Amino acid sequence: MSSRDVTSRVRQSVWNGSIPLEIRLHKTDCRTYNDSDPYLIQFPRLSYLGLLIQRLHDFFEDQLIYPEVSPAEAWLEYEGVPLKWHYPLGLLYDLYAGAEPAYPNDSSEEQTSERSSGGEEKESLPWKLTLHFSDYPVDQLVKLDAEGKHLHDLFIHSVKEADYLRNGSGKTVMFLSKEDSTQLWDSVEHHNFSLFSPINHKLLNPQGINLRHLPVKLYLPHAASGAEETIKEEKESAPGSLRVVQSLITPSLSSRQPQTIGTALNAVIPSLFPSRRSPLLAHAVLHGAVLPLGASVEELVRAGSYLDGWLHIAVAMM
Repeated sequence: MSSRDVTSRVRQSVWNGSIPLEIRLHKTDCRTYNDSDPYLIQFPRLSYLGLLIQRLHDFFEDQLIYPEVSPAEAWLEYEGVPLKWHYPLGLLYDLYAGAEPAYPNDSSEEQTSERSSGGEEKESLPWKLTLHFSDYPVDQLVKLDAEGKHLHDLFIHSVKEADYLRNGSGKTVMFLSKEDSTQLWDSVEHHNFSLFSPINHKLLNPQGINLRHLPVKLYLPHAASGAEETIKEEKESAPGSLRVVQSLITPSLSSRQPQTIGTALNAVIPSLFPSRRSPLLAHAVLHGAVLPLGASVEELVRAGSYLDGWLHIAVAMM
């Protein structure tokens, strides 16, 4: 099987990933206090909770104390942590659900022992979230609008940022036709792979341009201190606050060897990844799976990036 076929199959598998959600209305917004029916849905890992806002409002409208409240007032939380609308669902789940990630088939006996030594695994499916329509945490969440324009703008901004890193400019995105731009957002809204794939191919393979840098963001819990190399940080004291780390990651090393997850993490946060080959203090988690440190970053970008073109990698302490 050719590398292109492997990339295509991995991309399709990533696209098909989903998480069952059980969403309940918070008792302070519910007419019957805490006796509302749950909203159940199998939602794509790559998608955004912001796209559920209208459906959630429609479902719970009859149970709201103030049914005239705008859908834009809705926000979701998990165990006291407000969930960012503009983060992909899969990233949020990997960061907060407490689920054990999948390990590579070649995991060592030591890793297997480590996984089983922590007692019973926390029940994480369906992922049980709480919906609010009051007391919006404006200091922690971007305020969305009922029409979804803010989510669209945040998504396009992230696509442009990834394009700039890959190519040294945002021209590939900027030069998309109006039809292609509309098709890209439609593919996100409706989770339609046949719409998404041709536009994504154009973005990842611009004619006459070689990849300059790879769009990678690392998400660290604040407990993971010592990342002095942080270039971009979100400093918050609220529950679930994160340290977001990104740096310029080239496709190849100076030795012309491919950049791997191990070499990239060792360069960006050596305090957590002192070894390029073996995870000693932390794991890198993408789409619910622990990444082998020998995996090529460029191949992961092509096969496993989120809809905005980024590798959003959760760092889990061992």
